[in-house]
Parts: sequence; C-alpha cells; structure tokens
Amino acid sequence: MKSYPYYICDVFTDKRFGGNQLAVLPDAQGLTSEQMQQIAREFNFPESTFVFPAERGNTRKVRIFTPSTEVPFAGHPNVGTAFLLVKTGLLDTQELQTIIFEEKAGLVPISIAQQADGAIFCELKAPEVVSLGQSIDASLVAEALSLNLDDIQLSTHQPIVASVGLPFLIVELMSLDALASARAKLDAFEKIQAIGVTPDIHLYVKQDEASKAEPQFDIQARMFAPFDGVPEDPATGSANCALAGLLAHYSSLQEGMLCWTIAQGVEMGRPSVLKARALKKGGQVIDTWIGGNSVLVSKGELYLD
Repeated sequence: MKSYPYYICDVFTDKRFGGNQLAVLPDAQGLTSEQMQQIAREFNFPESTFVFPAERGNTRKVRIFTPSTEVPFAGHPNVGTAFLLVKTGLLDTQELQTIIFEEKAGLVPISIAQQADGAIFCELKAPEVVSLGQSIDASLVAEALSLNLDDIQLSTHQPIVASVGLPFLIVELMSLDALASARAKLDAFEKIQAIGVTPDIHLYVKQDEASKAEPQFDIQARMFAPFDGVPEDPATGSANCALAGLLAHYSSLQEGMLCWTIAQGVEMGRPSVLKARALKKGGQVIDTWIGGNSVLVSKGELYLD
C-alpha cells in the first residue's frame, strides 16, 4: 500500500469554509491518469490538482481534474496550488515572486505576494489571449437557466463563448434577482451541447446592480457546469478571467489596464472574492489576470492499494 499526502484549501477567500474547495497532491509521481481521475471523483470538489516535477525547466507541472474529466487549465486550482506550495514551504518565496506551472493549455505564470497580515495573494496570467467564439440564442440560454428572456441583458453582447484556456458560455443578466433565481435545466443544457457548445455557463451582473447589495464589488457572478460534475461552482477563476477579457474587448478604452472585483458563491453560502485584470494595447486585449487569497483547511494521507 502506498500513501500520498494531500492538502485541502479554500481558494478566493480569506475565511475558511468560504471560496472554492481544492484538493492538492503536492507529489503525485507514480499516479496514472486513471488513478488521478478516481481520486478527483473521491474528493468530489470542482477540481483537484496533481503536482509533478517540471518537464521544461519551469517551477512544476500541474494536472487538473474535475470529478468527471481532466481540464487543460482552470483558475482556482492554479491559485490554490501556488498558495499551498508556498504555505507548506515546498516553494521558497520572497516578498514578490513569479512561478510558472506547465499545464496542458500552456505555461501559466503566477505571481505571489506575501501581504502585511501574513496572507498570501496569488495572481495568474492566463495562458491564452482571450478568444470569442459562438454566440447562442438568448431564448435557449434563458430556458437553460429557468429564466425569462427579458432577464438577459443584451446591450453589450449576446450570450457568447469566451476562453483564456477553457471555454465558457458567458451571459449577462439584468438584475441580482435574476441571478439569484437562475436554476440549471438539464434538458436545455443538452440542447446547447447538441449545437457544439460546452454548456459551462457563467452568469454575471454589473456594478449598477451588484453595488446595491455589495458596494465593494464591481460584478457578482455564478457558474453552472453540471455536465462536468459541478452543479454550481463557488469561484471560477478561468471563467472570470475570460469575462475580464470579454468586457475589456467591448470597452471603449484603447490603451491601459481595466480592473474588476468580482463576488461569486454568494448564493451557495461560500462567498468568494476574485480580482480580475485585463490589458489593452492598440484597442486589443493582450493579457488577462485573475487573483485572490486562499486559506489552508486540512491535510491528510491518501492510501492506494
């Protein structure tokens, strides 16, 4: 019998039992892909990460699994894994340091800042420039979310696929009430899947509505990915990073940095805080970032026959 140490942390929060849960195996050497998938299903968190020695001279190689599949890139697993490696002393860090994870989507740089109160803030740079894909009929999206058509805000963009390494269908809603009442309707999710779009749906409401409940936030969001084994996600770094790229794309700003503070997980009782940025040059979005704090919750050993 072989044992593997693991840690559980909550990501995009500074309070335990908030944010998004993550299981990290900091030394996954010897595990097969099948075993990693079984372990991710056993934890049953939105994602689990498996850390290996780097293969291309960077900091570490990281593989990311949901309960049902491996994904090439995700936000909170990167932020949480970087935090965990620093917190446990597996990586030495100075006041500010950048590390690089090797992943299926490419290289993921992560900056690490030790804050004055001892907290560790990690921010990743997306491995891909934001790309915009297929637009989806708003009536089909409304059906999938158990909403009315007039709950969907269409003044900036149609429901549209956006990606910085992992695609999401991004939908703006009219109000916090609509955001709170959204429910996944699986047969309509299947209709979206049937037209070739992965139905991982990220919903958001802009500041004019979100500020009524949470003045410190620019955006409040929810994310549903039931076909990936994630009925709802309390904090989705890759989706919010893609959202930042999307909003920057439609912004009138031609040069400079745009920043947002995003709340997610509120409706689930796991409030999360995500800091998103996007850089534009010559009217084009050239880079996006997502960052936040994490807290260590537990550690243990996993046994394999």
